[in-house]
Amino acid sequence: MNFRSKKGMELVQVAILVAIAVAIGLIFKTQITDFVNDTFKGLENF
Repeated sequence: MNFRSKKGMELVQVAILVAIAVAIGLIFKTQITDFVNDTFKGLENF
């Protein structure tokens, strides 16, 4: 019974971390897109 409790808590922690990552991605979507575009433009010129 105790093993299931720990495994369930780990699953909840992973779900929370994924939700935080998605939220940060949505909040900074334009900045991330601009950074990726600038990086690829720099690579094309290289």
